[in-house]
Parts: sequence; structure tokens; C-alpha cells
Amino acid sequence: MNFTDVLRTALFALRGNWMRSALTSLGVIIGIASVIVMVSVGQGTQAEIDKMVAGLGSQRLDVSPNVARSSGGVRMSASSFFTLSQDDVDAIRSEIPEVQYISGSLRGSSQVVYAERNWNSSWQGVDPDYLVINGWSIADGEGFEASGDDKTVLIGETVRRELFGDESGIGETIRIGRVPLTVAGTLAPKGQSSFGRDQDEIVMVPLETARRRLMGSMGMPPKAVMEISLAVSDADELAYVQGELESLLRQRHRIAPGAEDDFRVRNMSEIVATRTATTRLMSWLLGAVATISLIVGGIGIMNIMLVSVTERIREIGLRMAVGAGPSDIRRQFLAEAMLLSLGGGVLGILIGVVGALLVGQFNSELPVELNGKVIALAAGFSIATGLFFGYYPASKASQLDPIEALRQQ
Repeated sequence: MNFTDVLRTALFALRGNWMRSALTSLGVIIGIASVIVMVSVGQGTQAEIDKMVAGLGSQRLDVSPNVARSSGGVRMSASSFFTLSQDDVDAIRSEIPEVQYISGSLRGSSQVVYAERNWNSSWQGVDPDYLVINGWSIADGEGFEASGDDKTVLIGETVRRELFGDESGIGETIRIGRVPLTVAGTLAPKGQSSFGRDQDEIVMVPLETARRRLMGSMGMPPKAVMEISLAVSDADELAYVQGELESLLRQRHRIAPGAEDDFRVRNMSEIVATRTATTRLMSWLLGAVATISLIVGGIGIMNIMLVSVTERIREIGLRMAVGAGPSDIRRQFLAEAMLLSLGGGVLGILIGVVGALLVGQFNSELPVELNGKVIALAAGFSIATGLFFGYYPASKASQLDPIEALRQQ
């Protein structure tokens, strides 16, 4: 029998009991559709998280006071001491050449007022390098200088919209608390952070201006900063820079060997790697769960094909009696299994693609990313399912004794 004869015979056999054939393919349909939907959701979620954590910076270190440090057995709060200073920033800049950008920062929140409008917003006192480290860009206007007498600010999109409506606000004077400052530019929108915070609800102030005019009443030490952020030019040097940074700060802060640090260094690349690995693991888990459904569908095909062999023993005997060989019988039953699996695979792909698009359409919190490789893999898996689970029934049919088969009633 040639390929056309085998295919025609297989189609005729399946059409003779089309309801059972359709129900048998249903397992493969559900399995393939599940694979596509779940993997698409998993990859979309991973891509979204990757985009979020990319904003953290994979070549960045953040240094903050160690709030767990105690003095005389009494645990100190974060607001009761400042262990970092502008002198530390200057020392890091001059003594660790691998550091490309660095900025100290101060932060707080206050009412921001323009004319009769006001908005409660957070503010940050930073150096110009801070914008580069954190991926901020200026949408309109210009940046500020690092000098101590600079009384200009940069405002986020949310603050601009709430205070100025459709206007840019550049050149206008706003008040942070009671301090008048001039808007030099607006920051490009960033949207929500991975923690759900509105990143555009921000006012950037020159660091020295923030220290003198916005935090003057706090009684903080001269030149103190709340945090130091830095970025290196080469991500491979991040671990080395972290070691040098910790050594330099321990030396500058006169911390004895074995004593607890009064600062804490956070390596953002480790956070990015951890979260990426976690989302990748979740994608594999979703794919594995969907694959189990596909395997169950394949077992259903094998079960039905074994039943079909049992029901058609006399037909197999007649075919062998008129000249069909074992290979012809094997190809026929294998073709039937392949058609069940392939037909289910095609329908499963269509349902899976439509289902993934509907998930993304009606649930914006579940990002979907359709991947052609996943669809091709699902199609290949459906073919492999037909071959794997159809071979045993086909082989069993081809090994029947024609004389014994003809005796079956």
C-alpha cells in the first residue's frame, strides 16, 4: 500500500466512528491549547518582570545605613543616625576608578504648591548622576546643576499634570513646603514600579539645596546623605567594586575587624538575577503542568487504538489474507493515531492562540507573549504524541496471526 492508500483507509476507518474519534482527539486538543496558553502567560509575565527589574539596574550598587545597628545595647532607628556622608561619596568617586556614576541622596515628602493647586508628593535631593543611574531622562526643559545655590527642580509627569494641567510648568515657581523653587524641566514618564508605586509622583531637587533648605530643621550632621547609589561601566566588575566599596567604607568609618558594619550594600544585579530565575522557573512549571495534560491525551489515543485493534481483529485477518503484510497493517493503525493526534494538535493550536489572546484582552494583569517557537513545539509535540502512543497498538495489530484473526467472530 502506498501513502495515499494508507491515508485513505485511515480516514475511512476514523470516519466510521467519528464521535469516538472526536472525543479521543479532545485530550490532545486540551493539552496543546493548555501548553500554548500557559506558556504564553508565563513568558509574558517573565518579560514584564524582566522589564520592571531592568529599571533597577544590573550594574548598580546601593549603599544605605545599617538600621539594625545598636549602640550600648539599645537598638537605634533609621532616623536617629546618619552614617553616610558626602565625603564618602567623594572618596568613592576618587578612589574606585571603576565607578562610572555616583550620587548621594536625601528624600522626604511634602505638599508641593503652585498658585491655588497643591499635591502631596515625595521629593529627592540628588546629584545629576542619579538620573543616569536610575534611567531617568528629561522630557522637556533642562537639568539642574550640582552647585549649592541651584534652586531649580525637575518634576515627574504626575506632579506636572496635577499642578499645571496641560502646561509644561517650566520656568514657574513652586513651593515644597515653604521653600520656593523654579521648575527647570520635566521628567519622562516611567509609570508604576514593580511594587505598584507611581514613579512619576516625584520632584528632583539638587542635593545641596535639599540638605540646606528642605532638611535644615532635622538637625542632621553636615554633609549627611541617606543613601549612596553608584553604577559601574562593566557589569563583570560589580563584585570587585562591591568588595572595594565595603573595604573603603569600613576604613573610613573606623570599623574594627569583626565589628558590624554601619552601612549596608545592596547589589541590584543579584536581585535581578533572583527574580528572573524565579519567573523562569514558574514558566517551566506552567509548561510542565500543561504537558501532563498532553500526555494524558496521548494515553487516551493509545487506549482507544487498542480498543480499535480488538474490535477489528477480523478485518485485520481479512486484509492479511488478501495480501497485506505486517508493515501495511502497522502503517494503517499508525496513520489513524497520527491523524487523531495531528487533527487534535491543529485544533488545539487554534484554540490555544485564541485563548491566549482573549486572556491578554480581558485581563490586563496577565501579560501574554505569543511565541512562534512555542506553537511550533506544540505542533511537533502533537505529532510525537501520535507516533509514541500509536506505535504500540499498531505493532500489536501487525503481529496478529491471520488464521487466528479470521476465526474471531
